[in-house]
Amino acid sequence: MALTVGIPRETFPGERRVALTPRACETLKKSGIATLVESSAGVEAGFPDEAYAARGTTVAARRDVFSGAEVIAQVRTLGANPEAGRADLSLVRRSQILIGFGEPLTAVREAGDLAGAGVTSFAMELVPRITRAQSMDALSSQATIAGYRAVLLAAIHLPKIFPMLMTAAGTITPARVFVLGAGVAGLQAIATARRLGAVVCGYDVRAAVREQVESLGAKFVVLDVDAQAAEGQGGYAKAMDEEFYRKQREQLTAVLREQDVVITTAAVPGRKAPVLITTAMAEAMQPGSVVVDIAAERGGNCELTRPGETFGHNGVTILGPVNIASAIPNHASQMYAANVTALLKLLAPKGELKVDLEDEVVRETMVTHDGKITNARISELAAAPVAPGGKAVNG
Repeated sequence: MALTVGIPRETFPGERRVALTPRACETLKKSGIATLVESSAGVEAGFPDEAYAARGTTVAARRDVFSGAEVIAQVRTLGANPEAGRADLSLVRRSQILIGFGEPLTAVREAGDLAGAGVTSFAMELVPRITRAQSMDALSSQATIAGYRAVLLAAIHLPKIFPMLMTAAGTITPARVFVLGAGVAGLQAIATARRLGAVVCGYDVRAAVREQVESLGAKFVVLDVDAQAAEGQGGYAKAMDEEFYRKQREQLTAVLREQDVVITTAAVPGRKAPVLITTAMAEAMQPGSVVVDIAAERGGNCELTRPGETFGHNGVTILGPVNIASAIPNHASQMYAANVTALLKLLAPKGELKVDLEDEVVRETMVTHDGKITNARISELAAAPVAPGGKAVNG
């Protein structure tokens, strides 16, 4: 009997992505894995029910998707959908596998609830950054979308155009764009701004990314701060002390005064985003300039950021977009579906479910199993999380 993967419709407000696209379902079918999709689950991403049916997927009601599948694939599991997602706890069953973004480093209570329900859950945020797992790296795929989208938002709100133009009405100088943070989102933002014709510079506390920034045609801004210890586990930026950020902000102020657009992307997994732009720094920027804060959902890199809002302050437009990848749901879903498909093929080679706890990718991505929180990092953060009913679930 073939393994069945269920794809429920996303219930988080404003979430337009879908975990598996029709083409991904067809790929899984060729690997011996059947799929069930909730009716209208892919509509907002541009994938109608008919497209799923044409690829061999059964369209069903939500309850039937949960009851008929051994594995449930979502964009946002309970941890990343703490309110509406709680209704799914009544639908899951013991030993069922749950895959999706779960914000496990902050949603400790929700991890305990899933453990208490006996669910084996995998958080896409925890896929290790190793060569073998690149095809499963959903954080990177969605950050690519976010970096691209951030530049488009900036271009729309900037009262200038990005490229240099030589016209009969005179020469228009190119916009100056500064990208703070050169991770996947930052590098994509740099590349997109360059394609639009802007003069771009970038900065990151990790000096090792200088070559990547410059390879995209941007100037790397060098600050006089000690950043040797700024790269943490898995290549992510690490949280630094306040004295480091104070010195960094002082030197960045002079750079910000010269910019038309600033895009901030600095985030530390499981932590509040560091404040890189204070109110005073924003007020020192040119009137008409724009700040797009990709880290808004984590509190923001700009002190003025209001998550989900766009507003003006002292002549500067501040954007705090949230759930950015969902604004481009078709391609975001395609990329995410490819990541989930790769993980499913690892968990079910030849269509047969085989959760190998000795496998590094499986072990590091797993959050809960057999009634416990199994991930060491989350167990440490949780200390002793308690599931409903009072049962301790760390271990």
